[in-house]
Amino acid sequence: MFNPFAKKSEPVTPPTTEAPGLSWTQRLKNGLAKTRQQLGGQLSALFGGGKIDEDIYEELETILLTSDVGVNATQYLLEQLRSRVKKQDLQDTIALKQALKDTLLELLSPLESPLDVSGHQPYVMMMVGVNGAGKTTTIGKLAKYLQAQGHSVLIAAGDTFRAAAREQLQVWGERNDVHVVASESGDPAAVIYDAVNSAIAKKIDVVIADTAGRLPTQLHLMDEIKKVQRVIDKALPGAPHEILLVLDANTGQNAVNQLKAFHEALGVTGLALTKLDGTAKGGVIAAIAHLSQQSASKTPVRFIGVGESIDDLRPFNANDFIDALIDD
Repeated sequence: MFNPFAKKSEPVTPPTTEAPGLSWTQRLKNGLAKTRQQLGGQLSALFGGGKIDEDIYEELETILLTSDVGVNATQYLLEQLRSRVKKQDLQDTIALKQALKDTLLELLSPLESPLDVSGHQPYVMMMVGVNGAGKTTTIGKLAKYLQAQGHSVLIAAGDTFRAAAREQLQVWGERNDVHVVASESGDPAAVIYDAVNSAIAKKIDVVIADTAGRLPTQLHLMDEIKKVQRVIDKALPGAPHEILLVLDANTGQNAVNQLKAFHEALGVTGLALTKLDGTAKGGVIAAIAHLSQQSASKTPVRFIGVGESIDDLRPFNANDFIDALIDD
C-alpha cells in the first residue's frame, strides 16, 4: 500500500533567481505543461464541434479522471455542466468548452484568498507537510515574497530531525539577509518558541516556522506537531495565525489524503501547491476545491509554485490557472 507520508529527500540547494524573459503567465503555462497536454489536447479534439450527447459526457469524464481531477470532483463538474448546458440551451461542443471553463471557475474561485499578515506583530506562520513536498524551498520563496511586500521576516528552523532542512534555510537566510533561528540538536518546539520570543523583542513582522515533515500515520508523531502548535500559542497567545500545508501537486489524489489528515490534526488554514513544473497533474486542485466545498471550513490555496526560481511562488488566481490549463 502506498504511504502518503513516506519520507522523501529534498535538495539542499536554495531557490535560484528568476529566469529572465518569461512572464508569470507563461511560466504558469509551462508549469502546467503535462496537465495542459493531457487535458487541453484531448479537450481540443472533444470540443472541435458537433452535437452534445452522452458519448461526449462519457469522454469528458474519462479525460477529467486521467487528469487527476478525482472521482468526486469529476462527478460534481459533470452534474454542474449538464445543468448549465440545459439552462443555457447549449447545442454544440464549442460552447461546451466555455461552459466547462465557467464551471471550473465557479468551483475554484472560492479557493482564492490571499495571505494577509496584517493585524498581528509578529504574524506567526506554521509550515507543515510531508518530506519531499517542497516545504523548505517554499519557506525560502515565501520569505522573499513577504520581503518584497515590505515585511521583515524571521525563520525558525524547526525541522530538527533533518539536517538538510536547517542547512538549506541557513544558506537561503545568509544570501537574502533573513535571520534563521536554528539548533543542531534542539527540541523543535523549543527552537520555534525561542524564534517567536526573538521576533517579539526585535519587532519582526512575520515568523515562518518550519516543522518536521516525517509524519507517518502513527499517533505519537502527529502529537509531536500538535505540541509545536501548543508551544507557539504559549509563546504568543492566539498564534500560529496561519497553518500552511505544503502539497506536492505530483502526488495527485494523495494530496487530498494529506489535506484530510493534517486538517484533522491541526486545523489547516491555507495551502501552498508546489511543483507545478511541467510534470504535475494540476487537475488535483479541482479535487481539493471540491473537498473544501464539502467541509464545514474552507481551506484556501494561498500560493502555487511553478518552478525553482525564487519568484515562482505566487498567490493563487483561479482565472489565470484555468486559462493556463485549457487553451482558448
